[in-house]
Amino acid sequence: MRVDARGLTFEVTAGGPSDGVPVLLLHGFPQHSGEWDDVVPALHAAGLRTYALDQRGYSPGARPTAVADYRIPELVADVVAVLDALGLDAVHLVGHDWGAIVAWAVAAGHPDRVRTLTAVSVPHPAAMAYALTNDGQQKARSSYITVFRKPGTAEKVLLAWHATALRRLLGGVGDGPRVDRYAAPMREPGVLTAALNWYRAMSRADLAGVGPVAVPTTYVWSDRDVAIGRTAAEACAANVTGAYHFVRLPGVSHWIPDTAPGPLAEAILARAGGTT
Repeated sequence: MRVDARGLTFEVTAGGPSDGVPVLLLHGFPQHSGEWDDVVPALHAAGLRTYALDQRGYSPGARPTAVADYRIPELVADVVAVLDALGLDAVHLVGHDWGAIVAWAVAAGHPDRVRTLTAVSVPHPAAMAYALTNDGQQKARSSYITVFRKPGTAEKVLLAWHATALRRLLGGVGDGPRVDRYAAPMREPGVLTAALNWYRAMSRADLAGVGPVAVPTTYVWSDRDVAIGRTAAEACAANVTGAYHFVRLPGVSHWIPDTAPGPLAEAILARAGGTT
């Protein structure tokens, strides 16, 4: 379905029982709402209604050109406006990668709209800040962001030779067709730039503006994540004042929704059901 909000048009994939408790799913980079396809069947079977949002820059009708249009407050405002447009007062909120950053910020700034939070892969921004200050390995893991923030350079590197580097980045999601599913949209004019603008608009002030989270929260981390190390993952708990549960998935890569949809669905259902 298409949802009009804030003068933009967002693509949203809805599923599950029409009267089910709502779950809003936020994807990461460089993917789209399809990353939740293997997760949602278990949520639907449990009676939940899911809404997977193609966020700003990923929905064709929501692709402004200015870098500043991709700041975290704008991304948060999109989520709130989409909830309003869908008539949803509060949802179980789930986010992966960049979607997790947005989810942390929504839960911190708009707790009345969030029943529970399940953040996947990326911890609370304050936990990342702590790790970047105190863990040299995390600094190395995050060094790719410097390249992503360079206009033109990142696009050239990622799309050269039929997007070889982009496909290699996505290699952990699964087989060739699954890689193609995410890489192909990024090769369309303007799409990769819009997605990279999330990194280019990122600022310390916006990240620092994400306060503690008081809603019941589960953080899911995988120990084979090349981008997020243990220091950042374990620092996450200090930034949640409500009920908190840490789920560690051994032997799983960063691409949790694609490679471990079953365990992730279990974690979401445990949190949504109030059993953790």
